[in-house]
Amino acid sequence: MRHAAPRPIPESADLLTAELVVDLATPVAPAVSPDGRLVAYGVVANSGRDGRAHSSVWVAAADGSADPRRLTDGTARDAAPKWAPDSASLFFTSDREERGTAQLQRILLDGSEDIAKAESLTRWRGGICDYCPLADGRTVALLAEDEPTAEDERREAEGDDAKVWGRHLPVTRLRLLDLATGAVRTVDGLGDRHVVEVTQRPDGGPLAVLSWATPELDPGVTTARLHLVALETGAVQDLGPVGVEAQSPVWWNHDGEWHLAHLAVTPGHLVGALAVIDTVPPATGPTVEQRNLTAGMSACPTELVQVCDGPPLALFAEGLDTALYRLDPQSLGFHRLSCVPGTLAGLTASHSGETLAVLMSTACEPKNVHAGPTGGPLLRLSDTSPELRRVCWGVQERLRYQASDGLPLDGLLILPAGRTRDEGPFPLVTMVHGGPYFRHVDEFALTVVDCGQWLATAGYAVFLPNPRGGSGHGHEFAAVVAGAVGGDEWTDILAGLDLLVAEGVADPERLGISGWSHGGFMAAWAIGQTERFKAAITGAGISDWGMQAGTGEWGIMDAALGGSTGWNGPGPHIHDRNSPISYVSRIRTPVLILHGEQDTNVPLGQAVHFHRALRHFGVEHEFVVYPREGHGLHERAHQLDALRRIRAWYDHWL
Repeated sequence: MRHAAPRPIPESADLLTAELVVDLATPVAPAVSPDGRLVAYGVVANSGRDGRAHSSVWVAAADGSADPRRLTDGTARDAAPKWAPDSASLFFTSDREERGTAQLQRILLDGSEDIAKAESLTRWRGGICDYCPLADGRTVALLAEDEPTAEDERREAEGDDAKVWGRHLPVTRLRLLDLATGAVRTVDGLGDRHVVEVTQRPDGGPLAVLSWATPELDPGVTTARLHLVALETGAVQDLGPVGVEAQSPVWWNHDGEWHLAHLAVTPGHLVGALAVIDTVPPATGPTVEQRNLTAGMSACPTELVQVCDGPPLALFAEGLDTALYRLDPQSLGFHRLSCVPGTLAGLTASHSGETLAVLMSTACEPKNVHAGPTGGPLLRLSDTSPELRRVCWGVQERLRYQASDGLPLDGLLILPAGRTRDEGPFPLVTMVHGGPYFRHVDEFALTVVDCGQWLATAGYAVFLPNPRGGSGHGHEFAAVVAGAVGGDEWTDILAGLDLLVAEGVADPERLGISGWSHGGFMAAWAIGQTERFKAAITGAGISDWGMQAGTGEWGIMDAALGGSTGWNGPGPHIHDRNSPISYVSRIRTPVLILHGEQDTNVPLGQAVHFHRALRHFGVEHEFVVYPREGHGLHERAHQLDALRRIRAWYDHWL
């Protein structure tokens, strides 16, 4: 199955520039109005001040009967649109009043064609992290840190800012905003737990609140608990602990009994596929039973969405595709409604569940907002990057092949732009996805990290493998990498690469490999195992799993992947066997290292360690650090620099 993405205008093809890639406007966060008539969404672009992305809020008719209308001017970070229960007004967050500090805003939709005037609803010092409009139409639940005290301000002004570890990160608390008076009341019954998500029972009943023991990812994601908060009294009922990486609590009702479901890593595991976990909250006390509603499924849930008048909807990763499912209350199983070749994300549904909106991308089309009836078909509402149609793209093919042990695998191949398989072999770059619980999907991806088409338009073939450890093939497929990273996933990648060489697509003398995050680890791992690659790029990659477990923000999760920690004794350790740093003496491949200076996910020390080891053994390499950047690159100048360096590196060595 082959298709070009997106289809160019034959008589007028433009060259792809780095500026075009980083300046693309991208739709995000669709939200269907409760009555199903309108869809609000954000559009993010790099045209804002200081070279940073900014965003505007748009609204469109769900049936496509009217053109999309921009509600805000895009000079600030206007984000996270959500509807009032009566569908007459739209909330969103914005930092228009103070750069970097989000406050809650509201727009009344009066049908005007001009950019709407927004009403500021909060002036909470420190800003609003998230929010949830409540069913009474009079209240909004806010998630926000404590406002700084006079003592806090004094210490900051005087530089008296010593941090006590474990108490250095501010806790996000649940607060209730009265829209009539502007008063904000804090819910005290949750103590000092860090609130990460909140949703209300559709009948106007209690709030379901998901919290962590601490704002730190480690141990926060392993200490999640669910609570019920009664709006009238503020009383809190603790439902007890929930799974690792718990997220997306949703209510649903069957035969008069309310259920509360959420997503979490498959119970009993730190590494593995997400699952949908369901419970019936008791009248008092903690939850008695939790049920895994997706046990044994080969597809992996990616999103779980509450529907006020029916059972929840969910998106599932299915290999290279994405499917829409609905929970069957009778069987307590998920039933597939539709499937698209590519990706669906940001699912949102009307009050009745009859209308939905979603971000959709296929190999032929970049991500845009689509809406329609739950049973389909879906209509494209947005068209944020029409300029892409003027570029001649590489043909994207779906690949299916077998691992060395016979396990079925999938992936993608992007051919050089304007070329066919018959014109091979080509210089080929293998791009490994991050995670490892992630996947390459048959979508149109064009970013600094997913820059396959950027290389294809420069004459390279690009191989996008989906090795073990990723999503889309069930729990066992994902969990097998625990304590064994670089094992089966590496031979899975080799199997696909060998196939492309055998078929005459890849030139065996002109192979490169790259990746970001876990993909960066895999690129560093690969060149320590073989000399087949003539060039490599590691972006924000892990070189030492022991160091990563001790200093990375995921901590115990990284220890589960690497297999051990440095405090397990004097060694030898499993993580030493699984770390690229242990094999640097074998490396002969030139390496480009890219890393954000402020990365807390994979700290900069990982790249420094790898760089020093390469320097010690005289390996050709270049080490680039991006100031102010975290685990990804967000500043426009840095994105441009990375794209140009990536292409120049392969042009030089391949």
